[in-house]
Amino acid sequence: MPAKIIDGKLIAERIREDVRLAVGKRAAKGLMIPGLATVLVGENPASKLYVSSKHKSCDEVGIRSFSHTLPTDTPENEVISLIRGLNQDPAVHGILVQLPLPAGFDEEKILSAISLEKDVDGIHPINIGRLAQKGREPLFIPCTPAGIMVMLKEAGAKLSGSNAVILGRSNIVGMPISLLLVKANATVTICHSRTADLPGEIRRADIIIAAIGQAEMVKASWVKPGAIVIDVGINRVPDASKKRGYRIVGDVAYDEVEMVAGAISPVPGGVGPMTIAMLLSNTLHAAEIAEQKVK
Repeated sequence: MPAKIIDGKLIAERIREDVRLAVGKRAAKGLMIPGLATVLVGENPASKLYVSSKHKSCDEVGIRSFSHTLPTDTPENEVISLIRGLNQDPAVHGILVQLPLPAGFDEEKILSAISLEKDVDGIHPINIGRLAQKGREPLFIPCTPAGIMVMLKEAGAKLSGSNAVILGRSNIVGMPISLLLVKANATVTICHSRTADLPGEIRRADIIIAAIGQAEMVKASWVKPGAIVIDVGINRVPDASKKRGYRIVGDVAYDEVEMVAGAISPVPGGVGPMTIAMLLSNTLHAAEIAEQKVK
């Protein structure tokens, strides 16, 4: 029997509508309209596309957006100076520095310059540190992991006591989602390129988060029947039948895993839409934080 499809696009639409209504109510009451500033350094085509999509999404829900695009050769201190200026701008409630930065930039130094209360991407070292500590809560949770947690809830996952395997250990997805699952009382295993028996580790999992960046790597034989599978991967594979010459697939061999898993997210239409939806939600939350400071 095919798995339940975790439709990230549909879930994201509901979140975006909630944000749109909340922003509209704020406007009607004369309250602050949430504002998001993006900082893009360089000419990475994918990054430019992602930033454009974020601004379009802001417009659709009534969030103000401010775009700052800098040349690749911009000195690091100028990028930091821009961020510090945005920290002081009352119209800006969230600041997002698009990653990856060009070679030569100190990513941690730049991200640390963002005000903790405007870190809507949830990747400031202090926010991540709070996420890792028992009894502490970050102001913001990284957008993609936050979206994954919502998707797991929608799939009916019983997190407490479950075995969760994370395939990938990136700062953006793998590590923070592992911390969120630990907070939810799951038993978490993080797998990577040096894991000795990758199929065996994954086969024990009730929950699988695939975020390794390898096209269709996770096979049906690796998946325990009934497991919940969240596919974070976005990979291009050649396909002569497509006008653009390629198709987009995830890290999971979807067609075969769908017949084994209990629930699975598709690519595209799974995690991707959730990431932007959670960014919009975090930006709304940032405006609420700013408003409390004013009071």
